[in-house]
Amino acid sequence: MDGTVGRVVEEGSSRGSFQSDEEDESQRANEQHPQDERTLPLREFYPYIRCALCNGFFIDATTITECLHTFCKSCIVKHFFYSNRCPNCSIVVHQTQPLYSIRPDRQLQDIVFKMVPYLEGDERSRICEFYKRRGLDVPKPVAAPSAYPVKLPQRQKRDMLPQSVFTIPSELDVSLMLEFVGAEEGVENYKPLERKYVRVSGEATVRHVELFIRRKMELSQNCKVDVVCGDHLLKQYQSLREVCNTMGQNALQDGMLVLHFGLVLPAE
Repeated sequence: MDGTVGRVVEEGSSRGSFQSDEEDESQRANEQHPQDERTLPLREFYPYIRCALCNGFFIDATTITECLHTFCKSCIVKHFFYSNRCPNCSIVVHQTQPLYSIRPDRQLQDIVFKMVPYLEGDERSRICEFYKRRGLDVPKPVAAPSAYPVKLPQRQKRDMLPQSVFTIPSELDVSLMLEFVGAEEGVENYKPLERKYVRVSGEATVRHVELFIRRKMELSQNCKVDVVCGDHLLKQYQSLREVCNTMGQNALQDGMLVLHFGLVLPAE
């Protein structure tokens, strides 16, 4: 490390971690240029330029719009596969689709690339190696915006609009809110339903909802699941689209079909 400000080393498969003698370098710089602004070691900026999920420097910095916490894009997308809460503050980002509430922070990413030597080049090399190893065309880097924007036809403008990072299949057209109302005395050893918001096909039946609840709560076979919408006990063969059409707007809350369910013992 002698004679260098720092270096980027691999941490995991695709993240960088900065190791250097920043303090010594900072002190030498201040002694040589006493009239200039004070030089700070890079580690003092770690809380602002490193991802809390992978502990590496931001790559494709992406910010949650609800709380403004930032992470690597790949890190936060993977996190939202199993949770709809911010990893930093635990705020509910979105009840059903948290990926709708994230935005790229290109300005912050540019700052990180300027502060950490070689990070941008190393990341680009990894991307090229990834695609070449799989026999795929290497995507071209996104060009910086022109200082003199060119007017484009309206149709071409629409084609250039950024696409969502996550597209919901059209067949998943019903959003459910599953509210647990309790278990009958004698029903024991079940797990809580950690995620009560589900998006499913309208062709799914109440039986599918029951099977989902059984699997998530690890229910025993001698336990029965009663599913209720409003004041109506639903039949297993009813489709969710049928329930929506029958119950109408009274069964909806914020666009979601509200189903209450309880755990009971089968009648003898």
